Amino acid sequence: MTKPTAKELQPTAKPKEMMKPTAKPKEMTKPTAKELQSTAKPKEITKPTAKELQPTAKPKEMTKPTAKELQPTAKPKVTVQTNSTPKTQQTNHTPKTQQTNSTPKTQQTNSTPKTQQTNHTPKTQQTKPTPKTLQTKRTPKTQQTKPTAKPAVPKHTMKLTQTTKSRKTKTGKHQKKDKINERKGKPLKKDNKTKETKQEKKEGTNPAYFPYFKDNYCPPDCACYGRVVQCSDKGVEKVPYGIPYNSRYVLLMNNRIDSIQLDLLNEYLSMEFLVLSNNRLTDCSIEGAFEGIPALRRLYLDRNLLESVPTDLPASLEELRLDNNRLNVMSEGAWAHCPGLLVLSLSNNSLGNGNDTLPASVLSPLGSLRTLSLDHNRLASVPLGLPLSIRELYLRGNLIQKFPGEAFMGTSELVILDLNANRLTNHGLLRESLVNATHLENLNLECNQLKKVPRHLPSSLKTLNLEGNLISSVGKASFLHLPHLEHLGLASNKIVRVASGAFRALPVLHQLDLCHNGLRQVPKQLPRGLHSVALTHNKIHSVPRDAFCWGGSDPGLSSLVLVQLEHNLIDLGHLDAKAFHCLRVFQVVHFY
Repeated sequence: MTKPTAKELQPTAKPKEMMKPTAKPKEMTKPTAKELQSTAKPKEITKPTAKELQPTAKPKEMTKPTAKELQPTAKPKVTVQTNSTPKTQQTNHTPKTQQTNSTPKTQQTNSTPKTQQTNHTPKTQQTKPTPKTLQTKRTPKTQQTKPTAKPAVPKHTMKLTQTTKSRKTKTGKHQKKDKINERKGKPLKKDNKTKETKQEKKEGTNPAYFPYFKDNYCPPDCACYGRVVQCSDKGVEKVPYGIPYNSRYVLLMNNRIDSIQLDLLNEYLSMEFLVLSNNRLTDCSIEGAFEGIPALRRLYLDRNLLESVPTDLPASLEELRLDNNRLNVMSEGAWAHCPGLLVLSLSNNSLGNGNDTLPASVLSPLGSLRTLSLDHNRLASVPLGLPLSIRELYLRGNLIQKFPGEAFMGTSELVILDLNANRLTNHGLLRESLVNATHLENLNLECNQLKKVPRHLPSSLKTLNLEGNLISSVGKASFLHLPHLEHLGLASNKIVRVASGAFRALPVLHQLDLCHNGLRQVPKQLPRGLHSVALTHNKIHSVPRDAFCWGGSDPGLSSLVLVQLEHNLIDLGHLDAKAFHCLRVFQVVHFY
């Protein structure tokens, strides 16, 4: 064997985890307790021979190490401990070869929670700290290698299965399981943190729309009953996301919704009823929001902040409520897209501005309209050119002084007309005013400024309310042309005189109200078919014989079931008993 040169003796790579020799190669001293961390003091420390000090880089050619190779390196991160368990890594030093055997039987890797331990044979139970055993190369990454039948190459030494840092995080239960898997050659399981991260990533990849808009889904802010979605009184500021597409009734009243996204409702092909009452919607915030709903029948937009009627309503619409808004403008084009509208409610707005009415024929495109409510606006006159299809017209609480004949251009189907609380006078209610209302049955003229019973009323009337006017007398011919009248209200007027037989022309009259007037006696010859008469709060002091019982000596039993005479000036001691002889029972008359 030739003497190696200095270049050959230089190590190929500086070992990362090499134990520091504490003395020169020829003279080995005892290793410190920190280096060996042994549980017992070694009995005998022998001097290493020249063969033991040879480097492991070149297995085929054994050379003598130089002094430079044996210089101390950086403090090892993983210390060597003495352990007597037979399952851990063992380094055998035979006296013949003085080399480390790397066969699978003697060389084993064990993953302990804290540090790697070097185990020794049971005979000596101690490790001789030769430089060769201290040069075991360790890689920084944790990787498990399966034992093979081939001997390990000294250049690539044993690898740790896991770093010390990752082992510390494991619980005792996982440590035990990892040890069993190590022996069987199975890879270690990943920690819980990695699992949670992957699981969160997997959940994030799910489609954003699922399960939203599904038939069986209900938004958290709502309650669902079949195809009815109840989201009222929740304080939401937007239409809740995820309302199922098959919903038929969507209730969103009493919230703080201030806008509806364009085309948001286009996918609701089955929606028939949408309630957005008492929100904060404005003209701009709902533009184009409803025209794409194909089956919408009823739309409630009352109690919002709208200033004009929407012009993009769906053609399928049958009922529209815009009460309690700020409407002051209405154009004919607003109704061009919904000719099938049946119910239109525009109450409590500012239409008319106090000195004008709606534009002529503004509602004429609504050829199927049945109910129109314009209560509590600022109309000075009944709108002209109203659709002849209207059956119910409500104009209560306006400033109307005149009912022009041009209101209905042709025979109207009007049945109910409510003009309560306006400024109508007898001059404003003309002969031609209701001439075309040949089907009118219910006329309410309460709280106006009429001084006489209006003439030229439709003969089809069944209910006439004249309460709260300025009427002072009722003539004999006042009701001659109302043969179908059943209910007549004359309360709260200034009536002091009623002509004899003034109500006789009303054969089917059932109810008569004359309360809160100035009458001094019960009117004579009341209709035979009368069921109840109210005469309270007058100045009545007498009841004529022909008030209830008239028409010959034997008029038969009266149809009266209630006669109210409370709060009058009647002296019961001077009443004529024959005035009540046709009544069924005496309890029909109430004096107090």
